[in-house]
Amino acid sequence: MARKTGGAGTNHQIIISADSHVMEPPDLWKKQVPEKYREQAPLFPPHKVGEGFQAHAGGWDPNERLKEMEVDGLRAEVLYPTLGLDLFGLDDAALQEACFRVYNDWIIEYCRAAPKRLIGIPAISVYNVDHAVKELERCCKAGLKGAIIWQVPHTDLPFYSDHYNRFWAAAQDLDAAVSLHILTGHGYNKHKERRTGVEHYRGSVNLKLLDIANALFELMFYGVLERYPRLKIVTVENEIGWMPFMLQQWDYYYRRFRGVNPPPINKDPSEYFKQQIYLTFFNDSVGGRNLEWWGEDNCMWSNDFPHPNSTWPNSRKVIERDLGHLPKEKQTKLLYANVARLYNMESPA
Repeated sequence: MARKTGGAGTNHQIIISADSHVMEPPDLWKKQVPEKYREQAPLFPPHKVGEGFQAHAGGWDPNERLKEMEVDGLRAEVLYPTLGLDLFGLDDAALQEACFRVYNDWIIEYCRAAPKRLIGIPAISVYNVDHAVKELERCCKAGLKGAIIWQVPHTDLPFYSDHYNRFWAAAQDLDAAVSLHILTGHGYNKHKERRTGVEHYRGSVNLKLLDIANALFELMFYGVLERYPRLKIVTVENEIGWMPFMLQQWDYYYRRFRGVNPPPINKDPSEYFKQQIYLTFFNDSVGGRNLEWWGEDNCMWSNDFPHPNSTWPNSRKVIERDLGHLPKEKQTKLLYANVARLYNMESPA
């Protein structure tokens, strides 16, 4: 028996994807990094349209992408790397910086095809924070929005360390939201070839969730968000169904033990979340039900195009399934208003 939702329906809503991807040229870094890094620079297999991540030419051709966006009914997309995500796990800081600068130059050009519809997020190496701030400033001046850094830092550089202070301050001053994307940095995915058989499932669910939960814990409980109250953090492709329970537990134990073991914060963790943290989701029916009472001002729909598990070209069907029960005002926030506000995009007509 079909459930009755009493919602507004979603067919006529404007939609903006808060997490989509480009598909970088496989020889981008081999050709473009400075000569001294050419030997170590990554080289990926050639694209084959119709296979895996290479299923759509819009991944590397922005004009084709605009056509593919029309098929899915999108007004705009926020764009992250694909091949470049693995480069957040590089141990060579100088090589990583060189690779990310090449990527950022490439995504700047890509987005010039439709700067109001293609919103590029620059990749920032944070091994050297002085260099990171300069690259962030350069990319913001060139029209890119926010920044993506590693979700799992190098073990010597935890998020709660003072190492990042200049970067947090710069991101705050530039109004550049800092994205933590799944599968980036020195987490479980760095050595994914070791995780086979049944252990692959542990990585896909348990370890994946642990990576982002630990990152948010450090930013909240160690006072990063307290010290930088205008800093915005975006968790990308980590889904949202789990988050209300985690916040409930963090609040509970903070209130229970703050008298005898006070962390350097002055509010419930959930208050920092409400003011400074955004989340993307794209295929999360549990999260959709939670949105009846939680997260309408912080969560942002996405389609994860052009990856194989993307909702393209059926995004509106999935949106109707997961969000069709919600009032129109909530749908509007989740489908475009939150992301447009976060990245200072022009409000759709």
